Amino acid sequence: MNSIKNVPARVLSRRPGHSLEAEREQFDKTQAISISKAINAQEAPVKEKHARRIILGTHHEKGAFTFWSYAIGLPLPSSSILSWKFCHVLHKVLRDGHPNVLHDCQRYRSNIRELGDLWGHLHDRYGQLVTLYTKLLLTKISFHLKHPQFPAGLEVTDEVLEKAAGTDINNIFQLTVEMFDYMDCELKLSESVFRQLNTAIAVSQISSGQCRLAPLIQAIQDCSPLYHYTVKLMFRLHSCLPADTLQGHRDRFHEQFHSLRNFFRRASDMLYFKRLIQIPRLPEGPPNFLRASALAEHIKPVVVVPEEAPEDEEPETLIEISTGPPAGEPVVVADLFEQTFGPPNGSVKDDRDLQIENLKREVETLRAELQKIRLEAQRYVAQLKGQVNTLEAELEEQREQKQRALVDNEQLRDELSLLRAARLEAERNQGLREEAEKKASATEARYSKLKEKHSELVNTHAELLRKNADTAKQLTVTQQTQEEVARVKEQLAFQMEQARRESEMKLEEQSDQLEKLKRDLEARAGELARTQEALSRSEQSGSELSSQLVALGAEKDALSSAARQQEAELLAAQGLAREKEAALSLERAELQGRLAQKESQEQGLQQRLLDGQFTVLRDAAAEAERILQDAVSKLDDPLHLRCTSSPDYLVSRAQAAVDAVSGLETGHSQYLASMSDASTLVAALTRFAHLAADTIVNGGATAHLAPTDHADRLTDACRECGARGLELARQLQDRQALPQARPGLVRSPLQGVLLLAQELKPKSLDVRQEELGALVDKEMAATSVAIEDAVRRIEDMMNQARHSSSGVKLEVNERILNSCTDLMKAIRLLVTASTSLQKEIVESGRGAATQQEFYAKNSRWTEGLISASKAVGWGATQLVESADKVVLHTGKYEELIVCSHEIAASTAQLVAASKVKADKHSPRLSRLQECSRSVNEMAANVVASTRSGQEQVEDRDAMDFSGLSLIKLKKQEMETQVRVLELEKTLEAERVRLGELRKQHYALAGAVGMPGEEEPVQPGAVPRSGVSKKPPLAQKPSVAPRQDHQLDKKDGVYPAQLVNY
Repeated sequence: MNSIKNVPARVLSRRPGHSLEAEREQFDKTQAISISKAINAQEAPVKEKHARRIILGTHHEKGAFTFWSYAIGLPLPSSSILSWKFCHVLHKVLRDGHPNVLHDCQRYRSNIRELGDLWGHLHDRYGQLVTLYTKLLLTKISFHLKHPQFPAGLEVTDEVLEKAAGTDINNIFQLTVEMFDYMDCELKLSESVFRQLNTAIAVSQISSGQCRLAPLIQAIQDCSPLYHYTVKLMFRLHSCLPADTLQGHRDRFHEQFHSLRNFFRRASDMLYFKRLIQIPRLPEGPPNFLRASALAEHIKPVVVVPEEAPEDEEPETLIEISTGPPAGEPVVVADLFEQTFGPPNGSVKDDRDLQIENLKREVETLRAELQKIRLEAQRYVAQLKGQVNTLEAELEEQREQKQRALVDNEQLRDELSLLRAARLEAERNQGLREEAEKKASATEARYSKLKEKHSELVNTHAELLRKNADTAKQLTVTQQTQEEVARVKEQLAFQMEQARRESEMKLEEQSDQLEKLKRDLEARAGELARTQEALSRSEQSGSELSSQLVALGAEKDALSSAARQQEAELLAAQGLAREKEAALSLERAELQGRLAQKESQEQGLQQRLLDGQFTVLRDAAAEAERILQDAVSKLDDPLHLRCTSSPDYLVSRAQAAVDAVSGLETGHSQYLASMSDASTLVAALTRFAHLAADTIVNGGATAHLAPTDHADRLTDACRECGARGLELARQLQDRQALPQARPGLVRSPLQGVLLLAQELKPKSLDVRQEELGALVDKEMAATSVAIEDAVRRIEDMMNQARHSSSGVKLEVNERILNSCTDLMKAIRLLVTASTSLQKEIVESGRGAATQQEFYAKNSRWTEGLISASKAVGWGATQLVESADKVVLHTGKYEELIVCSHEIAASTAQLVAASKVKADKHSPRLSRLQECSRSVNEMAANVVASTRSGQEQVEDRDAMDFSGLSLIKLKKQEMETQVRVLELEKTLEAERVRLGELRKQHYALAGAVGMPGEEEPVQPGAVPRSGVSKKPPLAQKPSVAPRQDHQLDKKDGVYPAQLVNY
């Protein structure tokens, strides 16, 4: 075969040019047009063709630097819709673009984060969605960069998942947590989108709804594999870790499962998603991870995106390969071979071959047209059916709204009759209101002075705000300058990287073109030989083609007749559709007229409802004004001088009135938010009026027995409280002044009454100072001695057990006694820490007083400390006795478990009693809490060792029923059922007895409790019993936690009933 040494110059001149610069310019132009069309401010979904071109561009340039070069220039902060569509396109590019897109997007994490932070501070509906979308994109980028085994499309096999998780349980645990976070971001975005949309079918058919719903297609594609991977990882975790350790993982998975199932269900009901994506169905309940066989029942959900129909538009060429015609290269090659070898023999085609080819092309054309007509007819029919269903749904909804409007109208008529009756009663009380307004003139003068002072403060505050704004503005300008410098640096670095990549690409493409030309020359030489062989075979197949030509002509006639018949059916269907559409348009116009009429009626009824609610509020405020006015008038009533009251009762009334002010503020804010419901404000106003009036009346009665100075101050405080309440009641009766009403102003005079009442309460007496102070040290020392004695007794028992037992029993006894010894040591450290903290409390709180005076002043706290110390000592003694019985096989293991629980509760009481007066930042308090947690751990160890020893020692005989007959088995079954019933009855009776014992215990504990912390101490109130016996039930601390010193779980304290000390 001859080889081509020199290619003629004429052939080279006809070869199409491949200019890399022109190709790059055309590519940049195409990408810019696609990005501008995909990311715009129109409230419509992103068109798929523009997004597809952007994605193809990332594959062409092997990265996303061109996309980001245009994206960073978009005015994203100016439009929330523009930012939303940018996030949507970026999500598509991350999922379907080139793998290098992830690394390119990593450089612009700060831009994405700043965009989300910007819209997060603005109150915009799309802005809220943009904030959540940016968080999702940042999470997606971080996850896939950290785990490169998972592509951005999240489609990997189970083998890849197992390899990525590895064999380290910590890595599996961390990967599961990261997938949970990934899924949370997806679900939060979908929930926010559905929250902003009405879930009716019609919403998904308008452009504004589709603009929000379009990104959820990518969210569905991400959520489906994430759910499958989390199920696999959860089953693997449960095969390696205990179930209790993974309780938090299971709870989080169940929450995500229900949210994801709800998301898929709501998306499946929308017509917009039905034509774009096939959403899988999740099972009714989550998988049972506690059962390993449930993994076989799990089915992987698969999301199917159907093939899209080609769009009716002229396709745009992404890359212009040549300027000449597409068929130019084959012509050049043919000329080259003709000049070298001459024209081939037998290259002229027969006329029959040309006719056959023409007929084939016509048949294919007719088939394509017929298929197109069928598809168009089916699409028209589906559209008409959808419109009919939509109109029928709208008609049914209008009927339901009409029925509800009739019911609401009837209810409003009933309310109107009640309001008329209330109005008549209000007119009768008009005379009393005029008299009250005269008395309020003095109060208005005081209010005007306060208002002037408030205006001065407002002006001062406004001046400070202006200065602050100027400072913030200067700081913002400085930050913008710094950000601009950083952005210019990033752009220069990006341009340098882009130029380097372009040079590498040009070199690769030139080498590829050279290799391609060599391969083409070799292929053309082989094709020449094959063409000569094909010509000889074509002469033999000519007769066969003539017979096929006749058959094709017959088939052409049949297809033409079928096409005409389909055209006739299509015309008939179009006529029927036009008639149906005209009828539906008439019915729609009629329904719209009815709807407008109903809306006007509903507006009228809504206005009447608002007026009625304000009338009810006004009447309630008038009644509250009369109640407060009556209470204030009793302060000057001579007949009221004979009434008296105690400071304790006044404290309770004033505290209740102060609490009612919070409810009044809540009701006022709720009424301003929704004026169609005044029930909360009316109820709160009524309660406040009665409680405030009761406080004023009892304050005046308490002032009759108080010293002169306190009496005058208390009376003035009651008068001020009444004046503030009357002012508030008048503001609530005026529609213009109601929004400016401030219920919180009434709280300060009420708190003044409360403080004066607390000052008037009787003080405690200093009784038994030396005795009470000495008793605290004595009890703490006795507790320490009891614990030391318990440790020695346990050591003696351990030595005795080693001599008297062996084997399994010796192992069990040693384990139980060792745990008891550790518990005693922990209790000893706890008592030492409590004693140290007690000394700190006394030194910091006694001031100039002595230690005995401090104990006497805080007698209830002292008694609680003594009682808690006794309980600890008694618990230690009982634990030793129970352990002794268990070792000697004369006691029960359950007694040892109960004693451990009792010790834990007693230490909790001791910690609570010490914590009440201690400084929460004290290091000694922290040390005490650490010791308390250690005691709880040691008590848990005692319980665990006791239970394991009990299971190890007790004999469990195997149940052998092989020698029993059917009758004997039935008899024993009945006897066992009788025994079960007896034991259940006994268990229920013991539970009732335990409940009654606890009730009696709490009742006796509360019987010795005193009302306050500073009441006098009686001589016989403090017990003197030793620590070796359990204290009486009345002395056992059973305290409710104080509000200022709440117990926290981090203190290591078991829940216990405690009294205020």
